[in-house]
Amino acid sequence: MTEPEVIHSWSAPRSLSTSLMYSFAQRDDIEVVDEPLYAAFLKATGVDRPYRDEVLSKRECNGHKVVKDIIYGSGSMKYRYCKPSFEKVHPPSFLELGLGELVSIYSDLCQMGTPPAVIDADELQRDPETTLRGLCDDLEIPFQASMLKWETGPIPEDGVWAPWWYKSVHESTGFSSPKKYPRTFPLSHYDLLEQTLPLYNILRSHVKHSSSLLSSLLPPPSLPVAENAKLLAWVGDEILPREMAKVSVFDSVVQGGDSVWEGLRIYKGKIFKLEEHLDRLFDSAKALAFDNVPSREEIKEAIFRTLITNGMFDNTHIRLSLTRGKKVTSGMSPAFNQYGCTLIVLAEWKPPVYDNDGGIVLLTATTRRNSPNNLDSKIHHNNLLNNILAKIESNNGNAADAIMLDKDGYVSETNATNIFMVKKGRVLTPHADYCLPGITRATVMELVVKENLILEERRISLSEIHTADEVWTTGTMGELSPVVKIDGRVIGEGKVGPVTRTLQNAYKKLTEDSSVPIPTYQET
Repeated sequence: MTEPEVIHSWSAPRSLSTSLMYSFAQRDDIEVVDEPLYAAFLKATGVDRPYRDEVLSKRECNGHKVVKDIIYGSGSMKYRYCKPSFEKVHPPSFLELGLGELVSIYSDLCQMGTPPAVIDADELQRDPETTLRGLCDDLEIPFQASMLKWETGPIPEDGVWAPWWYKSVHESTGFSSPKKYPRTFPLSHYDLLEQTLPLYNILRSHVKHSSSLLSSLLPPPSLPVAENAKLLAWVGDEILPREMAKVSVFDSVVQGGDSVWEGLRIYKGKIFKLEEHLDRLFDSAKALAFDNVPSREEIKEAIFRTLITNGMFDNTHIRLSLTRGKKVTSGMSPAFNQYGCTLIVLAEWKPPVYDNDGGIVLLTATTRRNSPNNLDSKIHHNNLLNNILAKIESNNGNAADAIMLDKDGYVSETNATNIFMVKKGRVLTPHADYCLPGITRATVMELVVKENLILEERRISLSEIHTADEVWTTGTMGELSPVVKIDGRVIGEGKVGPVTRTLQNAYKKLTEDSSVPIPTYQET
């Protein structure tokens, strides 16, 4: 006799737990025990079952003895598989589904440093061999092909309750394939689904081996900043973990990109140009005729709470979005928006996204910038397909961004930033006719004047950009980014120019002064 290694199989009702027990029972190195604590459960709870007396007479009712002598007692096999699933569902309820207990067990085991393997019953039906191989790998035991098939009828390890519950398993010879289409969902269970689905999704997010319909075959990507894996975001009126921070499929931002947004940057406990960004947010929302817009103070409070909760006080960027809100039914009309706006505060650890020391490369896109005749760029909206098409061109050309021209062929901006150039000591930038009059752009224009440089706002042709002495782009996410090459032409000496460097230094100093402090922040 040896002390077998115990495998505990915790599962909710109707989740193939019995089929899985039958699968493990086919191995030549495992003994299975069917719900060893069931008698103790019946005795402690007084639950009435048709087989109650038989279970109490044939099974050990002392839970401590069961754990010591049956679950962890000596045996003849290398492994012992115990199936302590939760009570059978009849009728279904939150407690009887057992998902709350499963999440609690998972959490406790993770805190103990022994996170359990998680499999999904759907995966087990759809691809039993892959799922079982993955489970065996997680358990560090060899996979045995015998686990895929068994003979019809009961097995000696069945509990005395088997005639009441195991009929479908007794008729099977393996994991049956799922039906192609599900049954119609009973609306009487809708409230229960809303209560329990978040718990199911928590567990399912830890399934390592997935083969479900529409699941991605791509490996999980690495994040640009690993710390952002556990950020908290504001959505609607609450702060949620990254993977739970979602909007409704009925939200206007999903239905038509019907939303406005701002980018904010945080420097040493302060939000740079917060009031100016909020001014533009409200102007954009008004231009798009949003109703039931949150107040300025409500939005600022959501921003502060998000930053403080995340502990983000520096080197942080916020994507602040205000959607027209959720619709009562899908469709284009704003008349369907009867819930009020949806506020999203997405704060991330994010240094400037461009190489502001060595410089960046641009190319000119064939995609033209939207005309005010079609969609005014002064509305800072989320419908960014015009910009995205240009960005695709820059990606394909291995450039940082793409210059976009207006309908007459003059330079407007890049797909993501405003643009400046220097020629013979004069600083030039395009009129904000087609481009967004950026807040960083306006700030840099003020700095140009303060530095006693000549500033011109006028039409700029592409050849002027190609032959400029210096070029830089401006934006909240990237600050001032020097451009060293455009369309294969080297700009100036191919490095950061003196005017660009002067304005970069002036801008950095300004970020320390022209900012709104975050409550509770104390500089260390």
